[in-house]
Amino acid sequence: MNNEPLKSSFIENKSVDYVPESERHGRSRSLFTLWFCTNIAPLAVVSGAIATQHFHLNILSALTAIIAGHVFGGIFLGLTSAQGPQVGIPQMVQSRAQFGRYGSLLVIAFTSVIYLGFFISNISLSGKVINNVIPAIPVHSATIVGAVLATLIGVVGYHFIHRINKVGAWVMGGALVAGLVMMLSLPLPADFWQRGQFTFAGWFATFCIGAVWQISFSPYTSDYSRYLPASVGVMRPFLATWLGACCGTILAFVFGMLAVNLVPQGTDAMMAVRQATGWLGPVLMVLFLINIICHNSMNLYGAVLSLITAVQTFLPVWHPRALIRVIVSGAVLIGSILVALAAADNFVTFFINLILALISVLIPWCVINLMDFYYLNQQRYDVTAIFRADGGRYGLLNGKTLLVYFIGIVVQIPFVENAFFAGPWAKLVPGADVSWIISLVVTCVIFPLVQRKSETMVIGRERSKA
Repeated sequence: MNNEPLKSSFIENKSVDYVPESERHGRSRSLFTLWFCTNIAPLAVVSGAIATQHFHLNILSALTAIIAGHVFGGIFLGLTSAQGPQVGIPQMVQSRAQFGRYGSLLVIAFTSVIYLGFFISNISLSGKVINNVIPAIPVHSATIVGAVLATLIGVVGYHFIHRINKVGAWVMGGALVAGLVMMLSLPLPADFWQRGQFTFAGWFATFCIGAVWQISFSPYTSDYSRYLPASVGVMRPFLATWLGACCGTILAFVFGMLAVNLVPQGTDAMMAVRQATGWLGPVLMVLFLINIICHNSMNLYGAVLSLITAVQTFLPVWHPRALIRVIVSGAVLIGSILVALAAADNFVTFFINLILALISVLIPWCVINLMDFYYLNQQRYDVTAIFRADGGRYGLLNGKTLLVYFIGIVVQIPFVENAFFAGPWAKLVPGADVSWIISLVVTCVIFPLVQRKSETMVIGRERSKA
């Protein structure tokens, strides 16, 4: 297929291909604005409010828990992002080096479902917000508008996503800082600092929310750093991503947490923001709407790359370009709109809960990914082998890695509590989901042991042959 007509500097021509050094450009600091702006979202504001509304922490306890959680979780996000310049390929393609060519399909499938779920959920949310801002536009029509706008940004691709977030970082960051100043300059409620109290369970639960928030972005971080020159190294993209993600999300979490403490208890978080910021409230609602659309373009972009990666796994000689990405984006757009419009509210809730439950499969993947890249392979992968039909040195199916991956999922079950299942030890820390920590620790211990045992067996066979 000839994709030349769509080659241009406007629409990204790459999909899942390796980005050669001759096409690399940009600076690491672009990752700061990307992840800063992306994380200033309504969901982050609402999540921050949970610290005092649900867990009843006081202001200082909530603040320390929010900061600690994001700083810790952001380390994982920053480390996956720093892989991009060194390998020059999307994150899911890179998973072939850990799981094998066909083995990676399991992770790709999980990730695709999560991307699509968040895309559908966000276009439903954007439709409601558009209708709220402009009542003349019916919810169904507004849903389509939000979906199309997000898809257009995703279709243009990598460079436009970076540019729009570079502008958005200043606009959204400035608006939230102005809102904070406005809120704190008003007379504070008499119990503002005393409301709530420190509890370990509440503090730890808030910490977990922040940490998991950051880790959940890991499956597509190198998608947005793979065009950077390899010469930027690891530390610069790591710091830019880590600082951007942490600063943006902490700002949004704290914004929501403070807003609900300035209004009568029980007020909805977004309504509290609108009330606590006076004339700036309606402006913030419009900016949040724009942010939802821009953020959702990343869900679309990641979903499309994952779907193309899955197909390309069976067609190793296929090199999809811009036209294929446009076609797949269009198909995802149509399918997502149909689901969003047809789904009843309770189905959408069910779907969101399903996606949140699936996030548990990302924890062992993240640990395996980081340990394999930084510890076992010393920050280097054979990209040619990754694209070979037989998987090259990485093979078609890495049984040992898949076994560790399944163990990392299974050990979470006794500690899990979600809309579908509650394990016998789910209340180990009341209100906190500790299953991800169990998985993180177990996978960290087992993965290098399995790999070391495998290497010892290989060395033993080679010596016996000699």
